[in-house]
Amino acid sequence: MRQLEKWTDWLCDERVGPFSAAIAFALAYCLVQIVVMPLSSHFVGTGVGVDDAEQLMAMRFLAAGYGGSQPPLYTWFGILTASLVGTSILALKIVKYTLLAGGLVASFATVRRLGYSARAATAAMFGLLLFPQIVWEMQHALTHSVAVFCFSSLLLLAVAELQKRRSTTAYVLLGLATAAAMLSKYNEVIFLAALFLAALSVRETREAIFDRRFLISVVVAILACLPTFYWSLTHLGDLLAHSGGLGVAEGGSAAKTLSRGIRGLGNAILNFAGLPATIFAVAFFLARKQSAPPPEAAAWPETLVWRAIGFALLITLVVVLAGGITQFRDRWMLPVFVLLPVAIAMRLDAMGERGRKTQATIVFVGAMMAILVLPVSWYMQVHGGDNRGSIVRLDYASLHRQLTADGPVGTVVSSWFWIGNLRLVDPDLIVLDDEIPDFAKSIREPAVLVLADDEEPASVIFKRITEAGYVMDTVHRRIAVPQLGNAPRQVTITRLHKMTPQ
Repeated sequence: MRQLEKWTDWLCDERVGPFSAAIAFALAYCLVQIVVMPLSSHFVGTGVGVDDAEQLMAMRFLAAGYGGSQPPLYTWFGILTASLVGTSILALKIVKYTLLAGGLVASFATVRRLGYSARAATAAMFGLLLFPQIVWEMQHALTHSVAVFCFSSLLLLAVAELQKRRSTTAYVLLGLATAAAMLSKYNEVIFLAALFLAALSVRETREAIFDRRFLISVVVAILACLPTFYWSLTHLGDLLAHSGGLGVAEGGSAAKTLSRGIRGLGNAILNFAGLPATIFAVAFFLARKQSAPPPEAAAWPETLVWRAIGFALLITLVVVLAGGITQFRDRWMLPVFVLLPVAIAMRLDAMGERGRKTQATIVFVGAMMAILVLPVSWYMQVHGGDNRGSIVRLDYASLHRQLTADGPVGTVVSSWFWIGNLRLVDPDLIVLDDEIPDFAKSIREPAVLVLADDEEPASVIFKRITEAGYVMDTVHRRIAVPQLGNAPRQVTITRLHKMTPQ
């Protein structure tokens, strides 16, 4: 036990070369994942999961938007990385873990920049790893949410830097951070609004906002987002493609909708923040016998962060009630609670030895959770999960060989984006599903339709094919695609032909 305490103290207080030990841990952790995950998939011969496969579909071209109700920033990073290392699992992992490391380091740097101890900064960083959606979900799934995590943290760092150093450069960086956050995921508008309102309510940051140079931040953010805003306005169908997943007004009556919305929001909050909140409470309970000075008023940075969390909760509740939303996913709470570990770490810094003990417990548990997740994340990388996650296990090299047995293929069309994995075999291949914008313009012949034996409805993709001016061949070919640890998966292949003008 004494050795574990020494290790925790080392993470909190020591340095590894130019870096704090905590930052060195985070960087080393992400580097290990960048190396191990692609290598494991390469040796086993498997693909990637649903979210990464979707990115592979979009990463072949640079655009202001890609459909699927998501902004384009994550895909832009994927395109940039693929241009350097090729279209590969390595490129996907570089993007994901660079952003993950960026979010962790930014949280650490923000707490230090605001004048708190290295132990508080370390607790804030490892406190983030207590969220299952960060330490687990982001490692085996999710894409845009990783960008939300990174740029929410960077935006708070930009605010801290602006308050400390009121310069034109700081205002430009604030504008860029705001644009990056907005282009990460559209629900990030909740975080932006909450942080802005909190900054207006605190004297120290209000002065920075009322500075006329704040217009520089506004202009930079608008210019950076303008192409995507324009694209969204001209592709409203693509922008709202997943709006049905919000369950708007599904309760029937107004009272039932309201009840379902509040209950759904409560469940999402509990599922997202329940575990870290419990660990924070247990850590504080274990330190109850340690000495603590009399309570003192919170400094302005702590007030800013707590108010940002409060405003985010309030805005989310208003959106739920006004919009009649009844369905939620846990990860949608990320813009609301991403600052919670920062706020708690700051508060603990003012609580003397009791706070130090609590911070140490948070650091220890966060580090242990991250380490224990490693082997499970490697297993998920090559095996995937059930249902949709099973697409990881297919042998896409074999599928590609069977697809091209009768001749070259320029475009592969399918009913959903599992087929994006084929671009790991042939990066020049065009892969489309029904959510890809400008579907008809994207087809390059010869084209084939590939459908797996799953529950995905094919009617929508049939409609898109017809609207694009193509018909399906009357001859279908059934093939068996090997998959890791399971019987071969049955796949149907159909050639597509351009309609003959009447």
